[in-house]
Amino acid sequence: MSVTPENLGDLSRRTLLQRAAAAGLLAAPAMGLLSACAGSEPEKKSDTGGAAKSKDNPFGVKDGSAVKVVIFNGGLGDQWAKEDKVIFSAKHPNVTVNMSSTQKIKTEEQPKMATQPSDLVMNSGADMMDRSTLINEGAIEPLDDLLTAPAWDSEGTVADSLLPGTVGDGTQNGKFYVVNVAYTVWGNWYNAALFKKEGWQAPATWDEFFALAPKIKAKGMAPYVHDAVHGYYPRWALMASIWKTAGKQVVVDIDNLKENAWKADGVLKALEPWEKLVKDKLLLPGKLDHTQSQQAWLDGKAAFIQVGTWLKNEMAATIPPGFELTLSDYWHNADDKAPKDVFAASGEGFVVPSKAPNKEAAKEFLRAILSKAGSAKFAELTKSLASTKGSGDNVQDTALSSANTLMKNGGSELISVKFQDFYADLDKESQNLSEELMAGRLTAQQFVDKMQAAADKVAKDSSIKKQTRTA
Repeated sequence: MSVTPENLGDLSRRTLLQRAAAAGLLAAPAMGLLSACAGSEPEKKSDTGGAAKSKDNPFGVKDGSAVKVVIFNGGLGDQWAKEDKVIFSAKHPNVTVNMSSTQKIKTEEQPKMATQPSDLVMNSGADMMDRSTLINEGAIEPLDDLLTAPAWDSEGTVADSLLPGTVGDGTQNGKFYVVNVAYTVWGNWYNAALFKKEGWQAPATWDEFFALAPKIKAKGMAPYVHDAVHGYYPRWALMASIWKTAGKQVVVDIDNLKENAWKADGVLKALEPWEKLVKDKLLLPGKLDHTQSQQAWLDGKAAFIQVGTWLKNEMAATIPPGFELTLSDYWHNADDKAPKDVFAASGEGFVVPSKAPNKEAAKEFLRAILSKAGSAKFAELTKSLASTKGSGDNVQDTALSSANTLMKNGGSELISVKFQDFYADLDKESQNLSEELMAGRLTAQQFVDKMQAAADKVAKDSSIKKQTRTA
């Protein structure tokens, strides 16, 4: 199998973080996103394209033009994007790249979407714009022509250069809209140096974890810690468990709002070990957010934490000497249907606004980001995989190596969940209920019942456009 960090595509916390505010993300007034500010001026045609098209300039980027690129500066930083600017400028020295970084994507970029937006926006983080709303409002450009364009510095097309799942993760309504540049693997992290010292074996099953937990507690550590503030963190783990225990088809049925999908065989069984983990007081107490929980783990207050492969880069400044960040798979039950399938996906998605003044250069910049040279720099600087094949081949790093190993030993499918991309209200409810379960305020059965009710509400609402997942 190939590897990713968000699918290493969240890879990213973001496809990851991507759902944090999803329920109200693009709450433009009744008019809608693109119509909100339109009307006062006729739409201006772009004069940035029109250059001769070639293998090295497939979109006809015009010399003397400028492209505005906005980077989400979160757990992966932004130095990798600055390297892409160098790569782009080497091929297009007469095109000006105006690059900026922010964590306030929705706040800063959404108001401009109806007038003159940036050319290329990395739509990620807790303050991200809701993808489905962007697509339904016609606010972002389909990028299918990017997929068929020549790869920047390798044979074949851009699509040929991407890891499995990347195209599907960015596709909605049969069109490709979102270019995810990171490939994230999720699972349970532990300190291999500590485990060697104590003679502990990293568990593969829930039974092994529950057998190890008393030994961990005897050392004054909590067996587990997680982000208890952002509900999409525990939801990743819960949905991965449902896939492993109940199988892929059940998750596909959940995504497709099939009647009683949440009550299918295996769903409750998948969630019961998480309920036991909470009930047995194996969680580190306290309502910690992502960085607080990650720091507590680095400080030796807990043995395991579940996050994605952005972890090392996000916490680089406070990792203790000798700490060996090592990623293991989510634990499974002995008779699960898909115990080896790994939760990995592309994430950190770029979009090109439909009213961007220089869409040609935006697409060309995406080619540079997805190049072999650009993706290698991404892996080197972030210690996470890029969504381009082979990005981590030459990076020597324990954390990245363990993610690669996990992927190579994984099953035939990558765990992926779509309903949070499809339906903002269901996304929000799943986050809230995941928090409640992990706080001990819901049983596994209550979680299932409430998620089924929330899914039924969406399914019966004729005003909500329904999405269908086939794979």
